[in-house]
Amino acid sequence: MDDQATLNPESWVDQYGDMLFQFAYSRVGKADVAEELVQETFLAAIRAQKKFEGRSTEKTWLYSILKHKIIDHFRNKKRYVTKSNDKDYSDISDRFFDENGNWSMRPAQWNVNPIIAYEQKEFLDVFYRCLAEVPARLADAFVYREIDGLGTEEICKVLNITTSNFWVMIYRARMILRRCIDISWIKVSE
Repeated sequence: MDDQATLNPESWVDQYGDMLFQFAYSRVGKADVAEELVQETFLAAIRAQKKFEGRSTEKTWLYSILKHKIIDHFRNKKRYVTKSNDKDYSDISDRFFDENGNWSMRPAQWNVNPIIAYEQKEFLDVFYRCLAEVPARLADAFVYREIDGLGTEEICKVLNITTSNFWVMIYRARMILRRCIDISWIKVSE
């Protein structure tokens, strides 16, 4: 089957433009930024359409690209605002592992219903801001796994890493996100 035949770039704006815009706008809160992110999404999709393997629908693929664009937006926004205030999370993540690489601190059980939290715009704002603070490779591994739903083997091929390295990266990304969300969400909730 020709995977490219399943894509129809000429219809993307009409079919998905409004939905993608609403999704982006609900995350960034500015119409002009949301429009730009959707345009960037379409451009990236056109450039990458030969890589589309048909493992998802066209709509899901476009949403996946948009999610990455939103994360990049917050990451770039953070760089411009606090370029001199870069954080090194290596000391934090190193505390989670002993000298043999085993977990010394496991994440505690959250008493939060993730479905309810996910539906709250304030939580999403905090989540994307925190995700932008996660080092790029860790954030990519997290997004591929938790947002895009890719399998471990596929992610390891994309990132060119071993399975054990992947799980360490996912753990570190989750811990950094957890710490940031705990701190930031408390500020928003107060």
